[in-house]
Parts: sequence; structure tokens; C-alpha cells
Amino acid sequence: MPGPTETLDPRFDDLIVPGAELRRLADGCIWAEGPVWMPESKTLIWSDIPNNRMLAWSEDGGASTFREPSGYTNGNTLDREGRLVSCQHSPGIVTRTEPDGTVITLADTYQGKKLNSPNDLVVKSDGSIWFTDPPYGILSDHEGHQRESEIGANYVYRLDPESGDLTVVADDFDRPNGIAFSPDEKTVYISDTGEPRHMRALDVNPVNEGGTLANSREFAKPDPPASDGFRVDANGNVWTSAGDGVHVFTPDGTLLGKIHTPEKAANCEFGGPDGHTLFITATTSLYAIDVAATRAPRP
Repeated sequence: MPGPTETLDPRFDDLIVPGAELRRLADGCIWAEGPVWMPESKTLIWSDIPNNRMLAWSEDGGASTFREPSGYTNGNTLDREGRLVSCQHSPGIVTRTEPDGTVITLADTYQGKKLNSPNDLVVKSDGSIWFTDPPYGILSDHEGHQRESEIGANYVYRLDPESGDLTVVADDFDRPNGIAFSPDEKTVYISDTGEPRHMRALDVNPVNEGGTLANSREFAKPDPPASDGFRVDANGNVWTSAGDGVHVFTPDGTLLGKIHTPEKAANCEFGGPDGHTLFITATTSLYAIDVAATRAPRP
């Protein structure tokens, strides 16, 4: 039987451990999302959105429940202090988990109106939190609770770490979803799971110039669609979920290869004790494969 990887450019072979096999670590989810590696505990945490829970996996302990209910948590990441920062579809907030387990709300409204259902997020080196806010958690009771959007649009936001102010950094996405920075943070990648179901790259202006975005252009359009969540490796390659697994693109948008999964992939994360494990959340399951790449270090 063929292996799980498909090489489309010879450079892809340098990113995958020879003979690496795709391993199924856990199952039983309805829609697995938001994987984040916790270095201190050597644990992978991820979301099972419709089941309103978060799960944890470790080499020694296997899979267990991390938090239930979870506020229909979707995307997760770590801040500069290693604290868990999460997007909760319902009640539509961005939260941070303190070391003692206390969960505090960082953002819940924009100009006095409730956010839709924060989806995915990334923390920049200056501590600012950038997140997407499509309507998936308010369209029905499947991934949250159905309600009308108070904002009436689907924005990408920057949360200032000092003032707590929210700024709209992108307002022309249909349904903005995954988000990540290039290693030098001069580019931000944002996926749109609405039309036209592609990924964009945008230039990031310095904060002293307003921290705005410019030069929006199509970066990639995975086939089969669509790019949901993704990560960037130390060389600037983008590892994005797609309809048949994970697709790997160079910074110039060249497709290098694919890691095929038996189920539609939603997101991925670099982790493991040496950083060379790619964890993949795909529909009902959590998968892993050994790779030669590692996640981009923070500037």
C-alpha cells in the first residue's frame, strides 16, 4: 500500500521523515479542531466543538477529557507566557486560562456589540492576539447557539495586550478562519472558508504605523478544498488542512506535497518532545506523523 505522503516537489521529501506512518491517536469526536501542544506537560490539547468539550492526549496517558463543557471552544494557541488562549463559539469570546485553571475573558464585544463566534487565533511577538470571527457558532445549535449576528459582518481583529482594545485589521473576508504569521511576522496568512475558499497573504505594517494590513493577495487554493486551520514551519512553509489531509506550500505558494488522512482535516500543530511530530485533527480523530520540520520559532 502507498504511504500517507504524496510528493509533488522534491523539496517535500526533506520535510518528512522517511517511511513515516500516519498514526491514529484518538477518535470519538464529531468535529476535531484547535490542536495546541503544551510543552511543559508534553500534552496535545484539542477541541471537539459539537460535543462542547476539549480533549488532551499524552504519550503516557493517551486521550482524556481536558474541559467539559468548553464553551464550544474552537481554536487554541499559547501566549508569550505559555498560557492557553482559546476561541469560544458560545458565548462568543476569546479567553485565557491562568496557571491555576481560572478562565478569564479577554474579548467579547466590538463597539458594544457581541462578537459572532471567534474561530482561530495567533499571538504575535508583541503579545497582541489576532483572531478571526466568522458566524459558524451562531448559524445553528451544532457548534454553539443560534442567534443573529449583532455586528453583521465577519472581521479579523487585533486585540491590544495592554489596553484590551479591539481593532479590525481585515473586513473583506467572507468567512475568515485560520490565521498564522510568517516567521519574521512581516506576512499574515488568513484562510477564507467562505467564497472563494482560498488562503490570502497580507503584509503586516509595524505597530507604529497602525499595525494595519496591506497588499492582500491570494496565496493558495487547496484542492480539494478548503484551507481551515494551519501552521507555519521554521522555513516559512505553510502546512494547511484541506479536504484530503494536509497540504504543504512554500512561502511563494508552490505546493510541495500532501499528507493524506482518511478523514477531512480541520487543523494541524507541530509538537512532541522534539517538536518533530505533526498532529492533525481530522473530523472524528486525532492523527500524528513524524516530520523533519518544526514550527516557526517566535521572533
